[in-house]
Amino acid sequence: MTGRFAPTPTSELHLGNVRTALIAWLMARREGGRFLLRIEDLDTQRMAGSSQIAARQEADLAWLGLTWDGEVMLQSRRANAYAAALESLQGRAYECFCTRRDIAEAAVAPHGDGYRPYPGTCRELSAAQRAERRGSRPAALRIKAAGVVQTVNDLWAGDVTAVVDDFVLVRNDGTPAYNLAVVVDDLAQGVDQVVRGDDLLSSAPRQAWLTRQLGGEVPRYAHVPLAVNPSGRRLAKREGDVTLAQLRDRGWAPEQVVALLAHSLELARGRDRVRPADLLEEFAPTQVPRSPWVVDPDVVLGTGPRQA
Repeated sequence: MTGRFAPTPTSELHLGNVRTALIAWLMARREGGRFLLRIEDLDTQRMAGSSQIAARQEADLAWLGLTWDGEVMLQSRRANAYAAALESLQGRAYECFCTRRDIAEAAVAPHGDGYRPYPGTCRELSAAQRAERRGSRPAALRIKAAGVVQTVNDLWAGDVTAVVDDFVLVRNDGTPAYNLAVVVDDLAQGVDQVVRGDDLLSSAPRQAWLTRQLGGEVPRYAHVPLAVNPSGRRLAKREGDVTLAQLRDRGWAPEQVVALLAHSLELARGRDRVRPADLLEEFAPTQVPRSPWVVDPDVVLGTGPRQA
């Protein structure tokens, strides 16, 4: 069993992030498995100061007691691996010159997460048409999936079936897309259990299909209900998140933060200080609450460290 946690270094870790990390850690460690850490830092243009943020994220996880095995993988150092994967898909990828506006205006309804399936506009362009378009706009690279239907099984959501559209492999600025990078990296690291937020559930069929195209076995999926603020919006920098840095500044000990997370999972009842390892015996994946965890920043930050 090999699990992982793969944060993006765009901001400090908040309670929702570390709750997912704790669940992923518990699911791997309870079976005596490996737990890996990967930093998804491909989008360097959007990630000013990413190396410093990544270092703080690693320090936060270590502070909580969420240990990992081996070296931290950095996506920014894996260009050759992504290029090799693209080479193996040669003949099944094609250039796409569509803008976001082009796709938004196409007669394709968005998914519940806002993702719009690609209508295939550039799939059958002739060589002359592609050459003409290259002069006005750099091309992204898409995989020709031909509308295959893919089903994945999620520990909490059950079977999830979707039509796999011609999704992006490489963006038009040359950056490998998330759906390519995450599959290549999971295969390279031997990850067979993917635990992450349920906002990524809709991407699982695309990634499972691509995993098979690259000769791999589809991992087991477990998508965790998100942490949300009282208005129901997922925690984020502009939506009332609570970071570990804020909690430390207010005197919280790591064992108290873990206890707060444990209580959200209906664990460690009656205890106000626990370590991750203390939860291994009582943790049962099937008992993880199926509804979002509501975090009120005013309450969490206003009450100070949790008391018994």
